[in-house]
Amino acid sequence: MKIQRNFVKRVTAGALTGAVNGIFGGGGGMVAVPLLAKMLGYGDKQSHATAIFVIAPVCAASAIIYIINGYAAMDVIIPAALGTVAGGFLGAYFLSKFSVTAVNYIFLAIMFAAGIRMLF
Repeated sequence: MKIQRNFVKRVTAGALTGAVNGIFGGGGGMVAVPLLAKMLGYGDKQSHATAIFVIAPVCAASAIIYIINGYAAMDVIIPAALGTVAGGFLGAYFLSKFSVTAVNYIFLAIMFAAGIRMLF
């Protein structure tokens, strides 16, 4: 029964993450990290790292749909993808260097800034 409950929680967390990412074209990680940490009980750093692997295929699927429907700015895709990959390597490197507290404060600051930006 516990295995079934965990499976249902994981599928639910994945569905919520995918829906947010698909609707907004990103931001699934902002949902995935708290779900992995609070709902599924993973550690903070493990939640951040796991969210990347959860988000990558969702982003690829969403990108294909956006490109097919003509929503993606093709002149931005390659330069932005290169920057994103470089930033991803740096971020993954620094995740192992920062304390859990620092990672949580950085994540909180980014979420807060994104929320404020959306208001104005």
